[in-house]
Amino acid sequence: MATPSENLAASLQVLQELQQTGIIAIPSRLITRTHRERLVKKGFLREVMRGWYIPSRPDETPGESTSWYASYWNFAGSYLTERFGREWCLSPEESAKIHAANLTVPAQLLVRAPQGRNQITNLLHNTAILEVRSNLPEENQTITDKNGLRLYSTSACIVNLPENFYQQNPTDARTLLSTFRDGTEILALLLDGGKSVVAGRIAGAFRNIDRPKIANDILNGMKAADYNVRELDPFTHKSPIIFSQRQISPHVNRMELMWNEMREEIIKIFPPAPGLPTNQAAYLKQVEDNYINDAYNSLSIEGYRVNTDLIERVRSGTWQPDINEQDRQTRDAMAARGYWQAFQMVQKTIETILGGTNPGTAADNDHATWYREMFAPSVTAGIIKPSDLAGYRNQPIYIRGSKHVPPAMEAVRDLMPAFFDLLATEENAGVRVVLGHFFFVFIHPYSDGNGRIGRFLMNSMMASGGYPWTVIPLERRAEYMASLESASAGGDIIPFASFIASLL
Repeated sequence: MATPSENLAASLQVLQELQQTGIIAIPSRLITRTHRERLVKKGFLREVMRGWYIPSRPDETPGESTSWYASYWNFAGSYLTERFGREWCLSPEESAKIHAANLTVPAQLLVRAPQGRNQITNLLHNTAILEVRSNLPEENQTITDKNGLRLYSTSACIVNLPENFYQQNPTDARTLLSTFRDGTEILALLLDGGKSVVAGRIAGAFRNIDRPKIANDILNGMKAADYNVRELDPFTHKSPIIFSQRQISPHVNRMELMWNEMREEIIKIFPPAPGLPTNQAAYLKQVEDNYINDAYNSLSIEGYRVNTDLIERVRSGTWQPDINEQDRQTRDAMAARGYWQAFQMVQKTIETILGGTNPGTAADNDHATWYREMFAPSVTAGIIKPSDLAGYRNQPIYIRGSKHVPPAMEAVRDLMPAFFDLLATEENAGVRVVLGHFFFVFIHPYSDGNGRIGRFLMNSMMASGGYPWTVIPLERRAEYMASLESASAGGDIIPFASFIASLL
């Protein structure tokens, strides 16, 4: 007779085989009741609704949302395809958000389906799917993304968006509009549908983001077909940025929009910068004196169990992994040693900033070194692979408990140079402090260490304005994380800017 451990291993193998085929949302028909109940009991499987499950981790605490948010979009695609086959599509509004690189988990996902039952299906953590009985767009006006979601195409989105979407979701709308090089596909849909009112709204929207050629092409095309079109700007204010005609990455355009909209709110809240210190040696000494307090709080925020004794041993050199097996193998000790090594590199970066180097350029040049130093001890100890130090992540990543889904690894390569360009050209030091930290963790470019590097980046930008090195205390972790969530999932930077300002 098999032991309990052998039985669990057999069930885990079944789960692994499902995941290796790309299945994340698991209908009950794909896994036997015995395996299913065993995996649920041990915390490796979680029920979303009757007959549907997602993988989870046994160490998740009751009520934790990480596994759900990480699986949400895949679940939605799988569940809806199981229900309706190919006869369903996300609404134009939901499709537009996804095309605009906004993968924040919505409270209610609006779905169109000819066989829809006009009902709400409640899911985990106050999320739901609202299915509406409705006709679908033509097959050539829909696409299927990598999560199995059936979406309106970008052109069909623009043609079918209601006017209030532009007022309620201006960042998403402008980001989507900025991805068009011309209006050919949009105009074809407008002409086929005889949509003169919509044409006037779309022309006004393109002119708002400084794409007059597309606006004029739409107006002239409709006029040539004998439609009388009145142009109307659906936005409530002019676009805060002028989009590059060559840059059509929705991720980059979205970040630039968010940066420019958020910076004005930060300037209202954040105290004026004192200016670069005249006594640079004293400033650097203050940074050095903050090491123990900073390391304890920053590492503890990330869940490492460290104490000041361990930190002091690392700094003094009495931490000896070469001769002490416990020192060599302890994960927390690796984190503490890596933090110390990275801290030394950050101090060098700050020294160059105080010497007059552009702070954004300095951080761009040095942040990869911070990362490598932070995790080099873990490589030496065999905890992570040497290739993990190569650079930006090459896999999806999810932030524990957050509705915000970080950009795909392909988008990270576009976003990071654009991020440091924004940091380098930003004139306000307070904006550099807040948005330097926020957008680094928003992008989440590395597989691990993003929070720690984000706080290093924050303090490097603090130095650029003469603000003191600032420690985010462990006892305010919940407030810190909630304010970041408000900015990343809700677009509201005020709580995070206020939080950082309160620490000065």
